[in-house]
Amino acid sequence: MYALDHPWLLVLLPLPLLVWWLLPPHREISASVRLPFFSKVAEAAGIRPTTGAVIPRRSWPQLIVEGLAWGLIVLSLARPQFVEPPLEKTEPQRDLMLALDLSQSMDTKDFHAPDGTLTSRLGAVRKVVAEFVNRRPGDRIGLIAFGDAPYPLVPFTMDHATVQSMIAEILPGMAGPRTSVGDAIGLAIKMFDKSTVPEKVLIVLTDGNDTASKMPPVKAADIARQKKVVIHTVGIGDPAATGEDKLDTATLQKIAEETHGRYFFGQDQNELEAIYATLDQITPADQKTIAWRPRVELFYYPLGAAVALLLAYHLAAALGTLVRRRAAL
Repeated sequence: MYALDHPWLLVLLPLPLLVWWLLPPHREISASVRLPFFSKVAEAAGIRPTTGAVIPRRSWPQLIVEGLAWGLIVLSLARPQFVEPPLEKTEPQRDLMLALDLSQSMDTKDFHAPDGTLTSRLGAVRKVVAEFVNRRPGDRIGLIAFGDAPYPLVPFTMDHATVQSMIAEILPGMAGPRTSVGDAIGLAIKMFDKSTVPEKVLIVLTDGNDTASKMPPVKAADIARQKKVVIHTVGIGDPAATGEDKLDTATLQKIAEETHGRYFFGQDQNELEAIYATLDQITPADQKTIAWRPRVELFYYPLGAAVALLLAYHLAAALGTLVRRRAAL
């Protein structure tokens, strides 16, 4: 569609008429014959002489051309534009970080699959987390693996195929045999620092207790709370085990409570699927659609037409004067 960016400038159209009506006409002084006895002639004629001037008159062609040119100039000042169809862009309003425990204990085959067979903890996690990522097309997703230390596998991205590829390739023990939950939270906080979205969510999945972190998990959770990062924790280990293999449910609960998140515990693949389905529900899709309409400027068309019209008129007038002078000769 066509539109005017400054339509109010069209009020200038009658401005020449107002000037003609309100201001005195322009007067031009022309050469005249001087008579030494003019005063006597005027006295004999009984008139009183006054100063005089010539008021030039415009021809109809000149009035039409100048009126059209003025209208075109005012139209160009109003900035005519062609408004193109709207373009829409959808921006995510949530960054979602997945932190996965890849300690050696994740290779333990104590998870029951839906068909009743036993599978490794990491095998069940791969399947469930991949399905969770599939259900989050509107979020930027990042991936952290942690063992002896945390490692960023994928920065925040809308390229979920890359996230899926990395999830499919992770292996137990690739980050070391131990568990560093606190340091994993600290790394996630650093990665969230460059995020500008209003909602930041971290989901930590682990099957043991923290044995390798330099930063205590609860202290890391307190910093996350100050940074407005919500942490949901998922435990899949054995709370009754001893040593490094024991799941520290109390710490995971404290982390979640500190950041206004939730703690979940899953003992088999069905429960793990239910946990991630719940996480999907409590973090609903949050996107913002930005729409704008590109505009193509058209003011130079009426402006160019006004200039061309005036040039053509004055060239024609000059040519006409030249022809008349030659004819008079």
